[in-house]
Amino acid sequence: MNDELFADLVESVREGGAILRGNARPARSFTVHAPDVKGIRSSYKLSQSEFASLLGISVATLRNWEQGRRVPEGAARVLLQVAEKHPEAVWDVVRSNAVHTVE
Repeated sequence: MNDELFADLVESVREGGAILRGNARPARSFTVHAPDVKGIRSSYKLSQSEFASLLGISVATLRNWEQGRRVPEGAARVLLQVAEKHPEAVWDVVRSNAVHTVE
């Protein structure tokens, strides 16, 4: 590594330390809003147990999200975003993977 790149790296580390200590403001920040889980479920017109089953999660997890005790993260957050913006895609996948039984 050349001296100029090393100096840039050291300055960047110092700037990060100042931000963490509250002595400087970050140049930019990102805010990710939690999805409105209850609103998404309501748009599907499903009960909690039906919507939890649709998403492949436990009812307890869904309740925790809806009541604000937990926030969906990672793949769950993305799945909820897809469910909100493209409900037809969710229904298409669920219907095509449904197992039909004959009694």
